[in-house]
Amino acid sequence: MPSAKVLELKEQQVAAIKETLDGAVAGVLVNYSGINVADDTKLRKELREAGVHYAVVKNTLLRRAVEGTSIEGICDVLEGTTALAVSKEDHTAAARILCKYADSHDNFSVKAGFLDGAVVDTATVDSLAKLPTRDVLLATVCSAFNAPIAALARALQAVADKNAEA
Repeated sequence: MPSAKVLELKEQQVAAIKETLDGAVAGVLVNYSGINVADDTKLRKELREAGVHYAVVKNTLLRRAVEGTSIEGICDVLEGTTALAVSKEDHTAAARILCKYADSHDNFSVKAGFLDGAVVDTATVDSLAKLPTRDVLLATVCSAFNAPIAALARALQAVADKNAEA
């Protein structure tokens, strides 16, 4: 039986994981085995700059942290080494960065993820990774809204120019 001090420490770690997961819009679990320190440092820096919290977690502690939550189904993939990347604002940042990294490193792989409180598989995480950033999506929507207005303005100008000639 573990001592009271060890149990208290583990309870604090579970509470910290729960706090990290609270309010998260998206998260990705990865198998980080075989990654060297230089690559890990570079990956962590890129994730931090994107506003993604990334940490290595113990499977049993993560399992206890998600008990009774909507993402409890993620426990099925909790084997081997596990790192958790969580984003509180951007739905695609963690998936985009980690999938790009997994493509270039053989031992690094995506296990699963969650999106708005629902567990998603690796195919869905890959789909999220392929989405453009939020700014690019907003620019695309704005240009789509702007196109009909611009066409109307050109048509009205053509009518005005034709009337001016006559």
